[in-house]
Amino acid sequence: MLIEKFDNTILLFIKNNMHFYLLDKLMIFFTMLGNDGRLWIVIGLVLLVTKKYRKEGLLLLISICIGAILGEGIIKHLVCRNRPFTHYPGIKLLISKPKGYSFPSGHTTAAFTSAYVLSKSFRKYTVVFFSIAIAIAFSRLYLYVHYPTDVIGGVVLGIISAKIGIYIFNKVNIKKLRSEVKDFYHS
Repeated sequence: MLIEKFDNTILLFIKNNMHFYLLDKLMIFFTMLGNDGRLWIVIGLVLLVTKKYRKEGLLLLISICIGAILGEGIIKHLVCRNRPFTHYPGIKLLISKPKGYSFPSGHTTAAFTSAYVLSKSFRKYTVVFFSIAIAIAFSRLYLYVHYPTDVIGGVVLGIISAKIGIYIFNKVNIKKLRSEVKDFYHS
């Protein structure tokens, strides 16, 4: 199949030509940054508790949740794609074996959702946000836990999730929502 050949050619190229000690450590670091979307969730929470950037934090967290629900909650269980290391039992992983299915990459989804949302509010850091997202996505290939098409799917899903989050956020009257929450707690 053409997709399998594409995926395997890229993974084998990375495995055979790019691995060395320092890059191993760097890729483990970037993958750990993306674990469970923690980096992005922490950024969202910091923004949320900062009065000036509360809206940005809320938008980021909403968008990350949309990506997680769509990717981890729905798509992975519909596609049921095994991870690359399951097809090559001799592969020695540099990280613990991830659980769950491969498509789409959750790390990549969260990273690109976040980079897209954050770059809309903090334009001068766009290159930084997308550089981190790309490094996280590449780390998943380098560490042999995702296929290239899983990462591509994560990029697409991440941007779609960000756009859905922005759309929903713009449609909801934040002042009305705040008022309702305030009334709920004071009644």
